Order: sequence, then C-alpha cells, then structure tokens
Amino acid sequence: MLANANRLTPYLFLAPAVAILVVALLYPVGYMVWASFLDWNPSQRIGEAEFVGLRNYVNLLGDEAFLESLGVTLRFAAIVVTVEMVLGVGLALLLDRQLKGMSILRTVFILPMMIAPIVVGLMWRYMYHPTVGILNRTLKSMGLDPVPWLSDGGWAFTSVVIADIWQWTPFIFILALAALQSLPRSAMEAARIDGATGWQLILYIKLPLMLPVLIVTALLRLIDAFKVLEVILVMTNGGPGLSTEILALRISRTASEFRELGYAAAMSNLLLILLMVLTLAMFFYGKVMDARAARIRAEAEEDA
Repeated sequence: MLANANRLTPYLFLAPAVAILVVALLYPVGYMVWASFLDWNPSQRIGEAEFVGLRNYVNLLGDEAFLESLGVTLRFAAIVVTVEMVLGVGLALLLDRQLKGMSILRTVFILPMMIAPIVVGLMWRYMYHPTVGILNRTLKSMGLDPVPWLSDGGWAFTSVVIADIWQWTPFIFILALAALQSLPRSAMEAARIDGATGWQLILYIKLPLMLPVLIVTALLRLIDAFKVLEVILVMTNGGPGLSTEILALRISRTASEFRELGYAAAMSNLLLILLMVLTLAMFFYGKVMDARAARIRAEAEEDA
C-alpha cells in the first residue's frame, strides 16, 4: 500500500501544473480549432454558428490577400532573423573580452530590447516622417533626395525590417555572449597550442560549440518574428497596400474589421502548424548539433 502511494506521489505533485496547462493552453487551442470549422461572427455565440467543415481552409488557398500576407511574413521572418543572428553573434564575438567600460557598452547594446513595441513603432514612425523626420532631414542636409520610407511599398518593408533588427539584435547578442562565456576554456587552449589563428578558433571551435544555443535562439526569434504586430501596426498598419501586412495583422484585421471569426481562426491554425513544423525541424537539427558539440568537447579534453 505504501509503495503504491509513493509511486503516485510525483503524479499528485504534477496534477496542478497539468490542470493549469489544460485550462490555460489546450482548451483555448481546442476552442480555436473548433471555431475554424464554423461560419462564426461576433454577433453569435459559438454554439449558434453554422458548421461549414473545411470551407474556411479551402477558401484560404484561393485568398490572394492571405497568400500575399503569408509571403510577406515568410520574407520578413527570414530577413530579420538572418541579419539579427549575424549582427548579434558578431557583436558577441567582438565584445567577449576584458576592456575598460565594456560593461557599460554591453548595457547600452541591450537598451532597445527594453523599450515597449508601441513606443518603438512610434519612435521609428517619427524618424521616417517625410518632412520632419531625422532621416530625411539628414539626407537633405547632405544634398540627397528624401526617401519615401513609409509611403512606398518596397521602402516601407525595408523600414519595418530595420526597426525590428534595431530592437531585437540585442536579444541575440545577450544569448550569444552568454554561450561564448560558458565555452570550455580547455578547447580554446588546445586549439591555440595547435597553432589555430583567431578566425580558425571562431570557425572551428567557438561557433560549433555555440551552435546548440544559437539554434534555440534563432528558433525563439523566428517564432516571435511570425507574431510581430505592434511595431508594424503603428508604423504602417500593413500598408501601403499589403506590402507590410504580415499574417498576424491579417488575422487581427479579419477578426476585428471583417468580423469573420471562423476564418481568422483557420488562419491562426495554419500559422500554428507552420510554426510547429519549423520548431520540430530546428529541434531535430539542434539534437544533431548537440551531439557534434559534445564530440568536439570530448576531443578537446583528450588533447588537453
């Protein structure tokens, strides 16, 4: 009897967390999945909505606005995550040393991440203003033509990309720097003894050992890039046209402006599936890189 009670004890401790997980996560997701099969609008209770099966999903495949928003989202996420990873890791490698005032410099680098997204959107919107914005005023003072930062589709997309890179590169920098500072010094010392140059140390020792952390970091930023809303909403509201309308903004607009809750739920489910596929792909890739990093550490310890 006592043995059975001991076996049940861990499950009893886990029960409250499981209950909270079901109520706070699984129930809303299930609610959203069910809503995607309905022709539902805010004037109805969900039980009053007409069941339409897969019609919402079929309509999405022919919805040009949705497909364009999806394309904008994929392009935006790919560009910002790639640039932020390169800049963040580069800054971490540059500042991973003992210099005077380095702690102050590191603090300055992470300030953009602390600012609320709404404030970031307003700040960059004013900076991009065609007449009084600091960027166009600087261009004019240099004798150059002003740039239509937010009124031209191509420039508007570039503008929101710049704002996102400015805000979230510090996130990559912090995690990359933490990964650098936790690397085994024995691996570095063994490589230096073998005559490795600074670049060889980075390419063949530091980056491979950092890769598991960098994969998780890139995944976190990728997921967040698919969901970014406030900055783009304040800066361009998805315009001009649909040039900066990412999927999160299209979902919000479909639910609030077009009052098509079932259709918006179907969009949300497709976004969730896309993120799950990316997460699983990067998870398995991370497992492979973990094994490689462990092999490098073991070889370094043997050489030491």
